[in-house]
Amino acid sequence: MRLQIAYIAAAALGRVSSFTPSTVSTARQTMFRSASSTSSLGMASEDTITLGIFGGGTVGGGIVEILSNKADYFKQLTGKSIEVKKVCVRDASKPRDFALPDGCSIVTSYDDILNDDSIDVAVEVMGGTTDAKDVVVGALSNGKSVVTANKALIAKDLPEIETLLSTLDSNTQFRYEAAVCGGIPIIRSMQSDFVGDNIQLMCGIINGCTNFMLTAMDRDKKSYDEALAEASDLGYAEADPTLDVGGFDARSKLKILMRLAYGMNVEEDEISCRGITELTKIDFEYAKMLGGTIKLLGVAEKNGAGEVSAYVAPCYVTNEDALSSVNGATNAIEVLSDNLVSSIYIGQGAGRYPTANSCINDIVALAKGDKTPLPFNPSSETKFVNNYESVFYLRLCYRDQVGITRQVGEVCEKHGVSIHSILQNPVAKNQESAFAIMTDKVDYGSILKVMADIEALSWCKGKPFYMPVLRDDWQV
Repeated sequence: MRLQIAYIAAAALGRVSSFTPSTVSTARQTMFRSASSTSSLGMASEDTITLGIFGGGTVGGGIVEILSNKADYFKQLTGKSIEVKKVCVRDASKPRDFALPDGCSIVTSYDDILNDDSIDVAVEVMGGTTDAKDVVVGALSNGKSVVTANKALIAKDLPEIETLLSTLDSNTQFRYEAAVCGGIPIIRSMQSDFVGDNIQLMCGIINGCTNFMLTAMDRDKKSYDEALAEASDLGYAEADPTLDVGGFDARSKLKILMRLAYGMNVEEDEISCRGITELTKIDFEYAKMLGGTIKLLGVAEKNGAGEVSAYVAPCYVTNEDALSSVNGATNAIEVLSDNLVSSIYIGQGAGRYPTANSCINDIVALAKGDKTPLPFNPSSETKFVNNYESVFYLRLCYRDQVGITRQVGEVCEKHGVSIHSILQNPVAKNQESAFAIMTDKVDYGSILKVMADIEALSWCKGKPFYMPVLRDDWQV
């Protein structure tokens, strides 16, 4: 098997500050206005490209630092000076942890950048999906190319952004390498390295916070609450960690990757999404018994009929699997395809310099004159199916009584689910009574019916837990 691995080194995880609304209320109204003039890129000066950055926080500061530190190199590489003219922030009086370049000013109004004809490229690293959308739409409509790290905005409004781009001059470009997995160059790879290939499967660890937590629960034997507290202390988890631990952040990224890989626009709510909140120490004990561990994965796969299914969920992976050894806040994506067979990308999925580095790559590409006419790749008629087949792990907590295994067998038989094996650790004092079942390969819909019926039985304590097994050849 041919294996391609890209290791992307980077720094610690960080977050971007948000803004209050400014004076761009007309941006959405101009959404579909075709740009009648040539893009401003290169108009200010043939040997200079000027930037306006929306966001002076973690990532914005990283962009300014990298541009300053490598200014001479970038000029040699592109033939142009790359200058930051304005940085738009919410609070101009707030101290910054980066030095402003000569000639750069701090502004607080979005229009100070959007309406400045001397600015060629708008860099959006402010986050959110409301003001950020106004900024992106306003910049594109005014003929400015856009570089963004905003996966939530793209996932939510991808068709709308694509429609707007189709009305604009080809010199007005939209770049978003940093939107998925921070420093890993997966977007550009999808745009160029797989164009002659057919992708059969994408699966990956695409959220650093949850991977850090699962590593702590597995390796350090911490509870879910202990792991979340540590992630919060280190800055990996937001004050409200729902988007991370609920799997929603990973789902947004998976949607974007599915468009690039399969040409399909799928509503996020159509993608099955389960986070890590139901996982317990018991699940890691059984995973260890089986010879593996648990990872929160985003998975998209093409079936024999050419249809694509997708889900975000905790998954059992064996210790022999390449993804099992990806720990901490690191991200990894594996792509299985006809030509390249197996390609794995590993690196830092977020943080000041990993994310800024991807933004810089997009900025440099624009300075070199690179163009991507279809930034989301061509669309297709590929059908999405909200169901998939897998081996499943089931964990059932119980009140001790006679006939439990018989009843479980009857429920599984009723819904066509074949039991491969039953696992049970000796019940120690004060330990929660639970046993695990490994099924044979079955469709997701049948598992949901089994879970509903088992939960209704008198001996079942709480909601049963289930998760897919990543590979068919999971047995060791």
